[in-house]
Amino acid sequence: MNYAGDISPKQAWEVLTGEPGAVLVDVRTRAEWAFVGIPDLGNLGKKTVLLSWQDYPDMAIDPDFAAKLKAQIGDATGPVLFICRSGARSRSAAIAATTAGYARCFNVSEGFEGDKDGASHRGQRGGWKFAGLPWVQD
Repeated sequence: MNYAGDISPKQAWEVLTGEPGAVLVDVRTRAEWAFVGIPDLGNLGKKTVLLSWQDYPDMAIDPDFAAKLKAQIGDATGPVLFICRSGARSRSAAIAATTAGYARCFNVSEGFEGDKDGASHRGQRGGWKFAGLPWVQD
């Protein structure tokens, strides 16, 4: 495996609350952060790191992602957790961060919104929001 593994949103919350050096990186786009919301870590004395894996609207992978990550989190020694909408982009980001030298990179497998339900809506089948974890919206 090219990263530390997949964890659920509730497991991610346990890591974030239990390990002071743990970092959460939201790799979605600016539009998603603004219109859908972001994980709120304020009551933990932390902020979610906002760093897009892909650039909107062409959705090309940011070739400078690893350098931007290092600029934002430095030489973090605690676990680095990555989250996106449903767990696909964040898995790729976790692999890239592991390749860049971060030792404990995890993918939040259900993402922020989870998978689509039978009506093609997100937020009803898994994800950070569905788990009842803290989040905010602009």
